[in-house]
This record gives sequence, structure tokens and C-alpha cells, in this order.
Amino acid sequence: MRRLRSSAAAVAFLLFACHRPPAPAPAYVEEIEKFRARRVASLTKEDGWLAVVGLHWLKPGENPFGSDESLAVVLKAPDVPSRAGAFDLRPDGTVGLKVEAGAPVQVNGAPPSGAPLTTDRTGKPDVVTVGHLRLTVLQRGDQVAIRTRDPEAPARKAFQGISYFPIDPRLRVEGTLEPYPSPREVEVPSAQGPAQKMLAPGLVRFAVGPDSKAEALEPYVEGPEDTTYFFVFRDQTAGTETYGAGRFLYADVPKEGKKVILDFNRATNPPCAFTAFATCPLPTQRNDLPVRIEAGEKAPAGH
Repeated sequence: MRRLRSSAAAVAFLLFACHRPPAPAPAYVEEIEKFRARRVASLTKEDGWLAVVGLHWLKPGENPFGSDESLAVVLKAPDVPSRAGAFDLRPDGTVGLKVEAGAPVQVNGAPPSGAPLTTDRTGKPDVVTVGHLRLTVLQRGDQVAIRTRDPEAPARKAFQGISYFPIDPRLRVEGTLEPYPSPREVEVPSAQGPAQKMLAPGLVRFAVGPDSKAEALEPYVEGPEDTTYFFVFRDQTAGTETYGAGRFLYADVPKEGKKVILDFNRATNPPCAFTAFATCPLPTQRNDLPVRIEAGEKAPAGH
């Protein structure tokens, strides 16, 4: 009996060893750790996603802002007056700024000039400060919103880091691009606001193991000359180990040929995993994978 138990234990150990990820090369571990450090630094900076505390969709005409709960854009902070001004959504889609006399409002650190505010779709957005809060204008399709950041946000102060799967070099895979005859426009659902329209150049086919069948993901680009593919995907870990609404992954557009490197150890949670006020694109049915991708970021605490 003791010999049978020993044999069973040996078989179990061998099975575990066969499924255990191979030890990654030290240089690769260093590369991924640097990527993770940059990621955390971006999340936790004063204007990072952890500082986002509000999202207000504007209506045509004046949208008053201040600490008064009855206003269109409510800003909750002790250094914000009851009414500080108004955002004016004009018929041409531009946004003007009107400021109440004496209100602590600046644009990019200077008094407002009266020029329309730059949105995140027309360049680097102007930063409107109201007290210590920071507001920017974002545009999604034909809808416009005000996003509020607070450097003192509780989520930023309470952040304790990100959990990850072990680094697995087997999940840095080589895919093959199957281009469409021409990039096609895809309507991608959004966590907040209207669906987002993106350009898809084709499909990237890959396998997550030598015995796995080929899977496919559809990447997005900002334009035909973009050098980066953006993937929004969900896999069979979603809702348990990873964030239920999916994850993001970026890859270099191949300069020659059709080979695309998909490093799932760089898969990240979308902004909406960290704040309820993000307009994250969500995975389409095409990018819902029937396999487990045990690499990259796990779901944040509380999800």
C-alpha cells in the first residue's frame, strides 16, 4: 500500500511539473517587471485613472458646474464654490467655458482665454482646474463629456498594487495577420456612453500551445499608418481570476511580413476596472476567446 501511494504521488508530481510554466529567462523577467512598474506609475500619478472621480455628459447649451447638487456638473470638493461657471456645448460641437467672477478656475494653469476647449479627440485636452480638481473634455462620437480627476481621490490613496499571473514565456506567442482587403470600420460597445467606432485591419490568428487549435483576435488601429495594434479581448478566466469585462493588449504592427507578437504577459485591465467613470471599449463577440489566458493582470480587488 505504501509503495502504491508513493507511485501515485510521483505521478501527481510529474503531471504538476508538466503543466508548470517553464522558468522565464532573467532578461525577459526584467523586461516584464519594468513594464509592470511603468504601468503602476501611470495608474497612480496625479492625473492617472485612479484619480478619476466623475463623468458628466453635456447637453446642448450651458451646463453649469460647481458644488451645488442641482447643477449639471457637480464637483464635490471643499475648495469648489457652489457655482463656479458653465460649460457651453455649442451647435458646432465645440465647448466654451464661462467662469463666475472670483471663481478659482484656470485653463492649463492660466486665466481662461475664451477660446474653445481642446478635447481629447482634437489633440491634448485642455486641463480646467477648479480648486484642486482637474477637468478635461472628452468626445465619443457626437457626444461630449466632462471628466473629473481628484489627486486626493480615495481610490488613489488606497491603491495597494496589481495582482498578476506568474510570468509564462509560453504565452508570448507569434500570430499571423490575415488582412482584410481594406481596413473596415467596427462598432465596439462601450462601458459608458455611445459605442465607439474603430478600424480593424484584419484578424490575427495564433495558438496558445503546441496542441491548441488556432484562435483569432481582431485588432484595432487609429488609422492605416498606425504602428500599434490594440486588442480588446475576453477569455475563460474573465469573471473569476480576471476582470469580467475583458482586458487590453497592445502589439507592434509588423514592419515586414504578417507576423505579430502577442505577449499576454502584458495583458492589462481596462480603466473601467479601476474607476466607474471610464468609457472603456468592451470585447466584441469575435474577441471572446474560448480558452484560458493565464497571463498578465488579474482582476483588481473587489471585482
